[in-house]
Amino acid sequence: MVAAANLVEVAALVGDTARATMLAALMGGQALTSSELAYLARVSRPTASEHLLKLVEARLVVVIKQGRYRYYRIGSPLVARMLESIIAVAAIEVPARYQPRSIRDDALRFARTCYDHLAGQVGVAISDALVANGYIVLTDDGGAVTQAGMRFLTGFGTDLRPQGKRIFCRPCLDWSERRYHVAGRVGGEIWRRCLDLGWIIRERDSRALRLTAAAKTGLLETFGVDLTSAGLDRLRQANVSSATEAALRA
Repeated sequence: MVAAANLVEVAALVGDTARATMLAALMGGQALTSSELAYLARVSRPTASEHLLKLVEARLVVVIKQGRYRYYRIGSPLVARMLESIIAVAAIEVPARYQPRSIRDDALRFARTCYDHLAGQVGVAISDALVANGYIVLTDDGGAVTQAGMRFLTGFGTDLRPQGKRIFCRPCLDWSERRYHVAGRVGGEIWRRCLDLGWIIRERDSRALRLTAAAKTGLLETFGVDLTSAGLDRLRQANVSSATEAALRA
């Protein structure tokens, strides 16, 4: 009964439109102020503060005080995974409502942050390349990095030393591509390295990411990711073939 009551409480908190909008914004991985979240949710600042207080009390969000400012972020990776799953179910399992596509929607589908890792076409394309080259394995049951993958990713500049209780490598179902991108420490480190290299620029007030000219060259030379439509189709097919071979070997 206690578990059921807690489930109802969490569902009610996430089910409010304004709070759901705030949580979705925080899934970009950045800490945001109540004013920024109020703007994104299209509510007044006092209303936003009331919503955020409830989210903090339920530990879905944490608040960080810095000087006279308060910044809010997702409470834990567990909360982030819950939200990822809800977004995926809403996008894939629930009958879609008609909504005209916009430039903003297309930008999110192309490249975005998913809490602390890359998602969208770019995130899935990188994961496809890693799978096709035998560097990682992603299945419904979990993810793993091969020895060749450890050498490759270390050479790319990622730090794959275990940290705390964080999952090392796991699949994350991409709601727009409807396939897996890589999450966990491996996904987070790839995201961090792409930022360090100046390949990615965050868009203002959005989870969408903009790729620089250096990214298009770097992704092709490092991962073999060709961001043209034909290139993405070839990579998707290579990923399917490698997954089929792995299943046959098993």
